[in-house]
Amino acid sequence: MSISKKRKVTVSTCKLTVGVSLLVAVFGFSSLCCAPIRRKTEDKKVIVLGIDGLDPQLLRRYMRQGKMPHFASLEQRGSFRLLRTSIPPQSPVAWSNLITGMNPGGHGIFDFIHRDPKSLLPDFSISRMEPARHALALGDWVVPLSRGGATLLRQGKAFWEILDEHGIPATIIRMPVNFPPVQSKARSLAGMGTPDISGTYGIFSFYTNDPRQSEGSRSGGQVYQVEVRDSRFSAKLFGPYNTFRKGKPQVTADFTVTIGPDEPFARIAVQAREIVLREGQWSDWVQVEFVLVPALQSIRGICKFYLKKVYPYLQLYVTPINIDPSQPAWPLSTPGSYSRELWKKLGFFYTQGIAEDTKALSNGVLDETEYLEQARMVLAEQLRIFDLELARFDSGLFFFYFSCLDQNSHMFWRVLNQQPHGGEPEMAPEYSGRLMKFFEEMDRVLGKAMVKLDANSTLLVLSDHGFAPYDRSFNLNTWLFENGYIVFKDGVNTRTTDLFSGVDWSHTRAYGLGLNSLYLNLRGRESGGIVQPGAEANAVLKEIAQELLAIRDPDTGVAPITRVDRAEDVYTGPNVRNAPDLVIGYNRGYRAGWDTVLGRFSPAVIEENTEPWSGDHCIDHTLVPGVLFCDKKTVMEGPALTDVAPTILAEFGIEKPKNMIGQSVFGPASTPRR
Repeated sequence: MSISKKRKVTVSTCKLTVGVSLLVAVFGFSSLCCAPIRRKTEDKKVIVLGIDGLDPQLLRRYMRQGKMPHFASLEQRGSFRLLRTSIPPQSPVAWSNLITGMNPGGHGIFDFIHRDPKSLLPDFSISRMEPARHALALGDWVVPLSRGGATLLRQGKAFWEILDEHGIPATIIRMPVNFPPVQSKARSLAGMGTPDISGTYGIFSFYTNDPRQSEGSRSGGQVYQVEVRDSRFSAKLFGPYNTFRKGKPQVTADFTVTIGPDEPFARIAVQAREIVLREGQWSDWVQVEFVLVPALQSIRGICKFYLKKVYPYLQLYVTPINIDPSQPAWPLSTPGSYSRELWKKLGFFYTQGIAEDTKALSNGVLDETEYLEQARMVLAEQLRIFDLELARFDSGLFFFYFSCLDQNSHMFWRVLNQQPHGGEPEMAPEYSGRLMKFFEEMDRVLGKAMVKLDANSTLLVLSDHGFAPYDRSFNLNTWLFENGYIVFKDGVNTRTTDLFSGVDWSHTRAYGLGLNSLYLNLRGRESGGIVQPGAEANAVLKEIAQELLAIRDPDTGVAPITRVDRAEDVYTGPNVRNAPDLVIGYNRGYRAGWDTVLGRFSPAVIEENTEPWSGDHCIDHTLVPGVLFCDKKTVMEGPALTDVAPTILAEFGIEKPKNMIGQSVFGPASTPRR
């Protein structure tokens, strides 16, 4: 497959739903372009542990304190290097670098958020929905006459596809940017990018009769006001969007809750299941059926209930509805039966790509203790899968991805940085220790992996990036407006609009969208473009870059931006033309504000961040390197994420493809096998 082609997969339209969230994730089975060349494999073993957000500074601190004995042992036995991250250091970009051995100019993933230059609307960068081209309307029903599908937007071959072509078995568990999963003979389970059943990153539900809680949407969730009568109320769980009906309404499932009259417990009835929870208790996974076409078509999801409070007001949290791994409506694994196999052996588990519910903590729906309990449940499920697969691994490649350090560093960096961020300062010692516990858990994981090593094994442990404090937000679009690069239509309230409703594109020269991306309003590319390509565009970009680098925070005197890169200077490959024009590298302590990400405007250019989300890495890539540990000495002094795939291939004697820009960290392969 040419690296310039996107991976198109098609599925029956009866199994397609479309989320109304901005970040729409889509589903489908990948088609296999050609049969792999199978060869006799050797007993070579390569184990790769991908630990998202494993920060080198914290790791060194905990190693010095004796908290990470297996990491310390591995450094003495082999190598410990800082690992150059992606530009920008965002997880979808970074893991795509690792998967393909290319930078974004090759694989085409530049940010969590991409945009359509014609409509300027933001889009989820990993995958795209393609509905059925032909359908027949019969009253309120829609009958598909062709197949819908999904496109995985990451381009280029994954390294395990190349291993597959050479007959090397592989187990790839929870690899990010692999939904829908690419087809291969590997056992694989999709990771970051896998949506909930409604097609979003994950929408929690919170049911309450507390009058202080207003009903409506939250970032990452929905609050529902319920009316409790005679200690009982009825409500709905919200599932997929029904493409068989006009308007694609969201399918629901009814449930009822009966509250104990004298004791703090509740009885929850969901379809044929009844659960009794005491206050402060989580349920097991509950299977829920959502009917698309009565008696003909339904989809099953899974969720957990958490009874937060009964008195004086009911507070009931429900996880996002996850895709059911026992009978997935959309592809979760290769082979397709693999997720069901895991379910049979281990029971239900989170299939949502980012399962730790950081949004519930940010919105105050879960407190720190409750969130940590949920995060530990996520990790416990991942550890069960890890133990199962590591035990039966005997040859080829074993890759396993862990998310706990990344998500919990986002939420608890404030306690390391002595910043309250809306929390209580006196809680810092307790929660600092909790974050360290996740590091210690990763050390125990490493210890298990080291037991599997022998003379014919190679072990790599790596992170995609490090971490930094996120104390202050820089609102790029507000700055562009105040400096004349964005102009509003007459009469528009500049503090309540966004790029897509209030901007006068006939006088706007640049705009921000995504975490690190700045685009010119370029003639011939954007639908209302006014900046002429060539000399004029270069002059505007140079001017913006110089002005951004000269900014100083009036409250701190610190430069909020330390690096501004031109796409053509840092990317190579056929997709450079789709890159943002400038990649903004923020200083430690700063990051793009949440409004900037979605093309909105904030009251001030620089604001204090008071949210629990207090650590981040979407900044200047030189300030947040990842780590690389190996069980043998590396030749390369400054390895990068793009060197990982060539290293894995070289360990099996396979020559890397020419489009991979990296090299093996151990030096040239002695006996390459073509």
